[in-house]
Amino acid sequence: MQNFDVLIIGSGLAGQSAALRLAPYCKVALVSKRTLEDSASGWAQGGIAAVLDSRDSIEAHIHDTQVAGAWLNDEAATRYVVENGRHSIEWLIEQGVPFTKDEAGYHLTREGGHSARRVIHVADATGFAVQDTLTRKVRKSPNITVLESHIAIDLITGEKLGTGENRCFGAYVLDSRNGEVITIGAPNTLIATGGAGKVYLYTTNPDTSTGDGIAMAYRAGCRVSNMEFIQFHPTCLYHPQAKSFLISEAVRGEGGLLHLPDGTRFMLDHDERAELAPRDIVARAIDFEMKKRGLDCVFLDISHKGEDFIRTHFPNIHARCLELGIDIASEPIPVVPAAHYTCGGIVSDLKGQTDVANLYVAGEASCTGLHGANRLASNALLECLVFAEAAVKDILSSKAKAMPALPRWDESRVTDADEEVVISHNWDELRRFMWDYVGIVRTTKRLKRAHHRIGLLKREIDEFYANFRVSHDLIELRNLVVTADLIVRCAMQRKESRGLHYSRDFPETLTKAKNSLLKRRRSNR
Repeated sequence: MQNFDVLIIGSGLAGQSAALRLAPYCKVALVSKRTLEDSASGWAQGGIAAVLDSRDSIEAHIHDTQVAGAWLNDEAATRYVVENGRHSIEWLIEQGVPFTKDEAGYHLTREGGHSARRVIHVADATGFAVQDTLTRKVRKSPNITVLESHIAIDLITGEKLGTGENRCFGAYVLDSRNGEVITIGAPNTLIATGGAGKVYLYTTNPDTSTGDGIAMAYRAGCRVSNMEFIQFHPTCLYHPQAKSFLISEAVRGEGGLLHLPDGTRFMLDHDERAELAPRDIVARAIDFEMKKRGLDCVFLDISHKGEDFIRTHFPNIHARCLELGIDIASEPIPVVPAAHYTCGGIVSDLKGQTDVANLYVAGEASCTGLHGANRLASNALLECLVFAEAAVKDILSSKAKAMPALPRWDESRVTDADEEVVISHNWDELRRFMWDYVGIVRTTKRLKRAHHRIGLLKREIDEFYANFRVSHDLIELRNLVVTADLIVRCAMQRKESRGLHYSRDFPETLTKAKNSLLKRRRSNR
């Protein structure tokens, strides 16, 4: 057993920023499924939205967030995040993040859904620059123990210990390199595991985005909310070798135009804001045009801005496309929508606290109320920073309780798996039917089909989990199936279309905005 003051599960922006803030005061364990560099945060291109210009205002940023979120946003949470925006950016600057500057100071760009230029960025690779800066500091910190190639299996709670106490005491964690399960005890645990993009066949997310924290917290008794709101990024590069390469929102923000293969623009047929409409509208418009015309993709064209502009503003996108034979300075970019961001998640308060005592959450795994029914572009990294700091403040201000002795992981009744192929087959099946039945446009019939399939997969996976030693792939698959189930059940609760959830059976938006909510039954362990 290993003991720490704080256990952080996840090494993206939320996890690393929390670790760095905690390190001067306590001993921290930072669990990373792969390396510190592998996270969705590192893939973020656009930037971080905050009110940094005198011509902008807190109220305008709040209003833009609420409009994008279809008025499902929690007003207090939205205000809390927006008001702490400048402070969070200043902290990143103090850490050494090299934000792009121009003659007026820091360069601010504008993205879809924003009424002003308020997105601070590092060219078109903001996430990478932020992650790289923090990772170097984390690796140097003597009080942060980095556990790479480790994946959390389950949280250790009072219920699991048989005490009935609604409290978290740490987690069981698998060392993927040697198959050893270690027990990590900690008076406080922070979930910062990111979203669940890999539940879908096509996603802009890295392979690590498998809903681990959401699934673990749900099993531990936390409420989960608004999981039906999966943001599909409208513009993922369509190329057989590209896998998950994202074409930043900022390309449209800086004048990029969407058109059909024959050169016809189509966004004005769907929304008066055209290419600057929020992501859900743009993604649904692209999905509509592709299905209507039998297209494999549409095209995003920024070549009219000139090569110098493109190389300055989008050097990484330009370089990557060039590697694949696409010169975006002279030709359009083929794009398709792809699963991008999980707007719902583990319910938390303004301190990052969940329903389980001493268990916190920050970042994409959480449902703070900020995003509502659709995330406003570049609010995600800001939310990571603000709620990581909030959780840290609460942890440091509270008195640590005594830790009980934690049992070792019990492998006495399991054997090595006889057919690992079951895992890969189930993984593929899940992602494919989620894409087909629970995608951009939904129907009640499709959701019921998905729910039925998930039930079959869950029983098969639970049997596998009960009888065989855990593996990295099995843990991820188990979590993906739980997360898929939460997405479908939340979607079935919503009898309307709002934001990212569009149902052909319920195309109207209800007058009163209401959150979907799920909590595990005690018997369903």
